Amino acid sequence: MKNIGIPLKPPEKTCNDELCPFHGKLSIRGILQTGKIVSVDAKNVVVVEKELSRFSKKYNRYYRVRKKIHAKLPQCITAQVGDKVLLGECRPLSKTVSFVVIENRGSK
Repeated sequence: MKNIGIPLKPPEKTCNDELCPFHGKLSIRGILQTGKIVSVDAKNVVVVEKELSRFSKKYNRYYRVRKKIHAKLPQCITAQVGDKVLLGECRPLSKTVSFVVIENRGSK
C-alpha cells in the first residue's frame, strides 16, 4: 500500500484500480474537502454536496449555498448515499471529475 502523504487510516480492502490513491498511481495534491454523498449513479463516480454560507452586503445577512462536486470512488472504499466523505484533489480524470474519495467518515 502506498503512502499518500495524509495521515489517514488506509482502507482494509485492496483493489487493482490504477486511479486509486492507495493502490494505484494517482497522486493527491491541492485541497482537501468534506461533503455528503447525494448520488452514486455513475460507475465509480459519486456526487458530493458541500454546503456553504455566504454574506450578502445588500441585505446584510448570510445565505446558504450548495455546491456539488463530482469525485471518483475507488473500489477499495465503500460509500453510500448520505455518508460524509473526505475528498482529495487530483489531476483531472474527466471533464468534471478532479477529486477522489480518500476516506469514508460514516453517516451523520
